[in-house]
Amino acid sequence: MEQLEQVPLTASHWIFLLVILAIFVSIGFRKGVIIPSLAGIFMLGLLAEAPHEGVLNQSIFATQVVFQALLNAGNELFDIMLVIALMVAMLKSLQQLGADRLMVAPMKRLMIGPWTAFFALGITMYIAAAFFWPTPAVALVGTVLIPVAMQVGLPAIGAAMAVNLFGHGMALSADPVIQGASRLTAGAAGVDTTTLVPYTLLFSLTVGAVAVTIAFRNLRRDMRSGALKAPASDAVFTPESPKSVNAAAVQPTTVAEAPETGRYARLFAVAVPVILLGIAALMIYRALFLPDQAIRGGDATALLGGTATVLLVLSSFASHGHHALDGISSSIRDGFFFAIKIFAPILPIAGFFLLGHPDHAAGVIGNGATGYLFDIGHNIGHFIDGNTILLAFGMAFIGLLTGMDGSGFSGLPLVGSLSGALGTGAGVNVNVLAALGQVSAIFAGGGTLAAWAFGVAADAGIAGVSPAELVRRNFVPVISGIVAASILAILLM
Repeated sequence: MEQLEQVPLTASHWIFLLVILAIFVSIGFRKGVIIPSLAGIFMLGLLAEAPHEGVLNQSIFATQVVFQALLNAGNELFDIMLVIALMVAMLKSLQQLGADRLMVAPMKRLMIGPWTAFFALGITMYIAAAFFWPTPAVALVGTVLIPVAMQVGLPAIGAAMAVNLFGHGMALSADPVIQGASRLTAGAAGVDTTTLVPYTLLFSLTVGAVAVTIAFRNLRRDMRSGALKAPASDAVFTPESPKSVNAAAVQPTTVAEAPETGRYARLFAVAVPVILLGIAALMIYRALFLPDQAIRGGDATALLGGTATVLLVLSSFASHGHHALDGISSSIRDGFFFAIKIFAPILPIAGFFLLGHPDHAAGVIGNGATGYLFDIGHNIGHFIDGNTILLAFGMAFIGLLTGMDGSGFSGLPLVGSLSGALGTGAGVNVNVLAALGQVSAIFAGGGTLAAWAFGVAADAGIAGVSPAELVRRNFVPVISGIVAASILAILLM
């Protein structure tokens, strides 16, 4: 490997590094990191080598940099926010039609015992989460299938583990269809989303396979020993949909009557999954066999978003008839509210960490700006000197640490930036490092390991169990999976 020359560090580089340390400290105390991120952007603007004479002019410029950094992050993320909003809006419209329950109802036939119920529940959740994202998906899958799973003998904690590990763990950390997580990580790391996704998918499946295997074995052991008792076969449960991402555990109640299905509900229940799975199959086929016609990156996002919009309009007419012109508004509003609720706290953090990349720094601060974190990473690369063991386990640990804020996504700009900086400086595959950091961060905080995370709260709430109990049962399986993925990353780097 050709040794890279060390880059002279300026006051801006040290400020960038100090802000990162402040962010780690804030995460350690379970505090928000938005204010340190915004303060960091402002200080970088103050120290920028730009032709702004006088304290007042430099302060005005620094204030403008704060807005420009947020706008830059918004430009990077808006297409992902938009496609998520449209997907959720489409799901809301299907719920009004009653087609959402019919879509997952066929999986009931596979639930003939607790073990088939565990995997039928998990696989259904994975597919639904890949297209609709896990939090809306768990309201759909949980309310329809968890009561059935419990009636055939699967304990509530087992149902919660299935939807949690498959949905907020495997599906969200890979995000193979919408690719919102990968777009955020790739943008900060300075790599293409299309080159990152195969590694995020590989690592998410690795962590998931190990975690599910251990969790399933522990569940089966405890049921056989009597530590966990199966629900009574005549007990009927109806979990409530989580009201918010911070919902507390919801106790099972009596069965409520299912909403009446519309006349076109069955048609949409078949058409929507067939169309979405067909699009996914088309993208995979072209990527493998027709690379010159492959649908990648922004084109793939546009195809998914456009399809969701067309289906939203059609289902609105099917549900509301001539009132669809007004009825579609509530679905759109719900979709955008969900997307903004997820991404709004991430924008300031992404705004700061994107300045670690040379292209974003130059675009926001000016041509004289450098990629602060990338420069620091180049210098650290001299000391690491390609030590893949240190890089892999260090990035996995950083991912776990950033996930402890309970979001999972807020840490992606950090792990992406660090992966790009350290990977480039050490001469290793940046995609491998960034994918490992992303999967670790989301598995932890998106999530399966933080009792205060929106994923754990929603999944535990809809199954009527304690979030702390769900995290306790997830801990050893998930950590074992992340260790296995780290070893795989060492081999791939």
